[in-house]
Amino acid sequence: MLPLNEEAEKQRSTQVSANYGAIAPGLVKNTTDLLFRDLWIRPALAPRERSLVTVSALIASAQVAQITYHLGRAMDNGLTQVQASEVLTHLAFYAGWPNAFSALPVVKDVFDKRQTAQQ
Repeated sequence: MLPLNEEAEKQRSTQVSANYGAIAPGLVKNTTDLLFRDLWIRPALAPRERSLVTVSALIASAQVAQITYHLGRAMDNGLTQVQASEVLTHLAFYAGWPNAFSALPVVKDVFDKRQTAQQ
């Protein structure tokens, strides 16, 4: 298994648990145990590749509410802004123009916030 960023995972887990633990404790537990402490650290795909697949799947299925977190994670895992932009262009042809355009405001917001944070 790949190494886990324990600090980032603890922060993610704590936030999800605080927000949703009382509503769906099983889903929160499975999100931590199965998704982030198993699937995301399997060595067959690098974290950047898993992030790229995840962001692409979210855009393709019009799940814009999840794009902010996962695009940020993808960029933390090495995906550049230029590459993320190219993902949108590529997906427009394979996942549909409306899905790519629906993702644009979310992607722009992630880019803007990251640029502001770097300044």
